[in-house]
Amino acid sequence: MSVKDVRRYLNEFLSDDRVLDSPKPIQQFVLKCFILPNRPKKSAHAYSTIWQPEGSPLMITSKRLQALVQDGISVPVELAMRYGSPSITDILGRIAETGVEKLFLIPLYPHYAMSSYESVVVRVHEVVRNAHPSMRVTTLQPFYDDPEYIEALYESAKPDLDAGYDLLLFSYHGIPVRHLRKADSSRAHCQIVPDCCHTCSPAHATCYRAQVVKTTEAFVRRAGIPKEKWLLSFQSRLAGEPWLQPYTDHELERLGKAGVKRLLVMTPAFVSDCLETLEEIAMTGRKTFLEAGGGSFKQIPCMNEYPLWVDFLQKRIQQWLASVPA
Repeated sequence: MSVKDVRRYLNEFLSDDRVLDSPKPIQQFVLKCFILPNRPKKSAHAYSTIWQPEGSPLMITSKRLQALVQDGISVPVELAMRYGSPSITDILGRIAETGVEKLFLIPLYPHYAMSSYESVVVRVHEVVRNAHPSMRVTTLQPFYDDPEYIEALYESAKPDLDAGYDLLLFSYHGIPVRHLRKADSSRAHCQIVPDCCHTCSPAHATCYRAQVVKTTEAFVRRAGIPKEKWLLSFQSRLAGEPWLQPYTDHELERLGKAGVKRLLVMTPAFVSDCLETLEEIAMTGRKTFLEAGGGSFKQIPCMNEYPLWVDFLQKRIQQWLASVPA
């Protein structure tokens, strides 16, 4: 991926009002003056370390997953990307040309966040409303604590767990703390109520942190992992304001200095391996940990094309099909 390609992608991505949600003039000032002049070159170098002859690992895996899910499903299964190509606009246009009027949308994010899950859902509905108003969209809700998702996650990670480890670090994609408060419709729970993630509230339906906590706790219960053998952290932040903590890079350095011998790192916010898992964790994260004095480091792969993950998606499609009136 060239610097020019990365600049184009970052411009589209960071112009999304649910990613950089400052007022538009401020958003564009920060983007044009502080991010786009330097970050594309750095990101292009990072992409070059994971690029494959066929292209982006994320796209390669996503296409393979699409093909596997299509097997055994009686309706077409399409793939679109929130940013870049194939775009949501193009794919919805192609679907509409076939006469489809009922659509099942599966955002490939287990957890609700305005910068990921919500952005996809809103964009699909915008395109449908403006270009295909007769189309009816049903959306799969975040599946962060669905028992079948947890089982797929556990079984895909089991070989690495069985190989032995001293500590398992769950690293989730970070978001600004401000996004938690913004997503709390009550304006009275997130970051206000003590132990808010464990205190029952309707706010949890749109609370990213509460949902990743539930995923982690469901996983460790299923795997039988004692409390002293796992930690939770957040990666991939932008400078300038508080993001969810603890930060993964800080934790990796701390754990290395503490002399952890066998570290496993798992990234459940990502269903497919991508830049954030292959370069940020498996390469840069590993280097940070080892240079700080740590022992062995292993990134557990994402579910990618794991059979139980494919089964999970096929079952959700079949359930939707069974619910749709003839």
